[in-house]
Amino acid sequence: MSKQELVVLGQDTDDTCCTGLASAPLEEDRAAGLAKVFKALGDPVRLRLLSMIASRDGGEVCVCELTPAFELSQPTISHHLKLLRQAGLIDCERRGTWVYYWVLPGVLDRLGAFLTTARTAAVTA
Repeated sequence: MSKQELVVLGQDTDDTCCTGLASAPLEEDRAAGLAKVFKALGDPVRLRLLSMIASRDGGEVCVCELTPAFELSQPTISHHLKLLRQAGLIDCERRGTWVYYWVLPGVLDRLGAFLTTARTAAVTA
């Protein structure tokens, strides 16, 4: 297991945590953190995995239910899930033989808010 420190989006204590892409230029450290998240989402398998986890009733899913949806080996699926965890998008817990995954609270909302421009928000409101 990696001991890499993860930056979870929107956990800042100041008011800049929820500023969108078009509201102000990104600082270098925030851009680096967001780039890791978007890089993790840039792979179709990881994007599908995140969608499968996020859309699951009850908010969590067993890896045993994720693996059959792909024509990939179990170690490859585990690798993709590890990258999603390292990006701060999901978390997991081992229960006996199986590992259960869930999307971290608020992560998708913060990503959506980051990508929403003031103009887009006004149109949809």
